[in-house]
Amino acid sequence: MARRYLRSTRRDAFISFLTITAAAGLALGVAALILALAMLTGFQSALKREILARTPEIEVRLPVTAGREAAVAFRERVLELADARAAQLVVRGQGWVSAGGRVRAVELVGFDGELPASFPSASDRAEGLYLGERLAGAWGVEPGETVEVASSKPTLTPIGPQPRVHRLPLHGRFASGRTELNDRVALPLDAAIRLLGARGFRLHVSTGALDRAVALAPEIESLAPPGSEVWTWQRLNRGLFFALRLEKSLMFVAVFLIVAVASLALVSDLTLIIASKRREVGILGAMGTAPAGLRRIFAVLGGLLAGLGVAVGGTTGIGLALILDRYRLIRIPAGVYFLDYVPFQVRGLDVAVIVGATLGVALLGAGYAARRAAALQPVEALRR
Repeated sequence: MARRYLRSTRRDAFISFLTITAAAGLALGVAALILALAMLTGFQSALKREILARTPEIEVRLPVTAGREAAVAFRERVLELADARAAQLVVRGQGWVSAGGRVRAVELVGFDGELPASFPSASDRAEGLYLGERLAGAWGVEPGETVEVASSKPTLTPIGPQPRVHRLPLHGRFASGRTELNDRVALPLDAAIRLLGARGFRLHVSTGALDRAVALAPEIESLAPPGSEVWTWQRLNRGLFFALRLEKSLMFVAVFLIVAVASLALVSDLTLIIASKRREVGILGAMGTAPAGLRRIFAVLGGLLAGLGVAVGGTTGIGLALILDRYRLIRIPAGVYFLDYVPFQVRGLDVAVIVGATLGVALLGAGYAARRAAALQPVEALRR
């Protein structure tokens, strides 16, 4: 019966126009939601990869009073844990690098052993001095050339405070992130201690999996000396991740208004169909059709229109997102953003939420129109 009512709308041009408009509005809303969330998910995934590639899984900030021996002893205890694959001592501080008469303020990162994983795409991992590709390329510094590294902590001499300067040959480069605000320089731990002092040690712990790192953090905290702070990758980027989640939620709400407006058009269309079929509805009631049966007829009719719009919009949105991402059709200035194209990433959970929310709102409006049809009295409907 619902399908017959849907086919009969083709006889009335105005009702047919409203039916097409309602279904097209739902399709447009679903497609726009899928594209908007796919774009945000693509950007956020790329940004998270960029940030997490330069963030330790677990960072233990030891108290200032802890010397190198205490830091080494703590590292050995951490390495005894089952999920701890690697642990490196790190010292951080501010300083400058100089080469060829040029000077740049940088963040100094001293490390022991191999170059930490937070310096991705390095030309080598052996101990030595490493500059970012952006800085080394701009200065034209090649491996083997001498680079001066100065600390912000001066040394008191008979002629007054003097900067601590250390000369090291450049060993290699690493990939500079477009999201990094300040240039970083990696250097051996012993050289960093001479420049920054033997205080403020940090321990970077790797587990091989982000979820495993979060689970291991409480165990490390129970072993850490008093006054230590244990930071996981989640805590280190908590503000960023919260902003990304908030942005996605607000985008969903804003674009979902298209679906809300289309649902109102669906209610108007069903109301007009009920008005045009008033006599037929009265005949069905006089023949013994219960009000619940009338509600089901028009609820199914609304569901058919909503399902058609969701199917067309979902197929269109997913197809466009995959094409735009595969062929990178939307280009953006690489010098302004950390990507040179707009990425799209379609997630099944996002699509399920969009489809469920759209069908829910559409069926809610269809239910209202169906209740109006069930409330018609057969005698009054036949009189008009």
